Amino acid sequence: MNSITRRSLALSLAGVLALATTACNRGDDAADDGAGATSGGGEGGQTITLAVSTLNNPFFITLRDGAQEAADAAGATLEVVDAQNDAATQQNQLANAATQGVDAVIINPVDSEAAAAAVTPVLDGDIPVIAVDRSVEGKDVNSTVSSDNVAGGKQAAEALAEAMGGKGKVIVLQGVAGTSASRDRGKGFEEGIAAFPDIEVVAMQPANFDRAQGLDVATNLLESNADVTGIFAENDEMALGALQALGDRAGQDVFVVGFDGTEDGLKAVADGTMVATIAQQPAELGKVAVEQALKAINGEELPAQQPVEVVTVTEDNVADFQ
Repeated sequence: MNSITRRSLALSLAGVLALATTACNRGDDAADDGAGATSGGGEGGQTITLAVSTLNNPFFITLRDGAQEAADAAGATLEVVDAQNDAATQQNQLANAATQGVDAVIINPVDSEAAAAAVTPVLDGDIPVIAVDRSVEGKDVNSTVSSDNVAGGKQAAEALAEAMGGKGKVIVLQGVAGTSASRDRGKGFEEGIAAFPDIEVVAMQPANFDRAQGLDVATNLLESNADVTGIFAENDEMALGALQALGDRAGQDVFVVGFDGTEDGLKAVADGTMVATIAQQPAELGKVAVEQALKAINGEELPAQQPVEVVTVTEDNVADFQ
């Protein structure tokens, strides 16, 4: 082999080695990028379970929709499960979520006390838990996103007392026993109405946050308390049931205040049949809960309580909420 041939061969081999080295380096760079994106969590890719007490309630449908919008914006997957107001079902749903290894759980408890057992396997699996709208009693979750229900109950008392002229008899339709929302709204209303000594609460009975039950309970209580001039319902669904029970008397002889600010509740306020509703912001509750869950997934410290404002809605400002 002459010197020219040997030289050409050497150059060719050097070129092949250079290309191979470059290709390997490019492959290493691509692998580094992929590993970095995966290990860092990045934006999107997380899976969050949203365990809702019931979707047979417009309030929680709106909460779910707000959560879904926030999850979509973040590129996260939101898996929604509906306990249909059964605490045992919710416990099974969260056990499944823990087994599946989701990145975070948002729970809207059926029962605040029973929820402690439901979240235990999730917390034991080092999966962040966010409570929304209702608290989890007896377990430390990462954060609780909720309206100030005590303050809202006081606002409801003030709105009802004003409509009643500061005197008269009231019945109260309570929510699901054992829920923090019912307990706190009732507490706030009791504290608020105490400032009006000429108003007497003559009856209180659960109607489980349900419109049909609100109709039945209100009908029965009105029959035995014919001189009632005020009704406080701890959510709009029960208030709407009370409006059905009252018929033409609603807004004329008997004044009703609800709680939640649902679409139907706001319409009733605009129509003048309901005096007021204490408007939570369910879509905002769902959105903030997802945002908190994503922060928890990334290891951020969260406040134990994350409040979302409530507003008293009357005929004067209802147009701002519709």
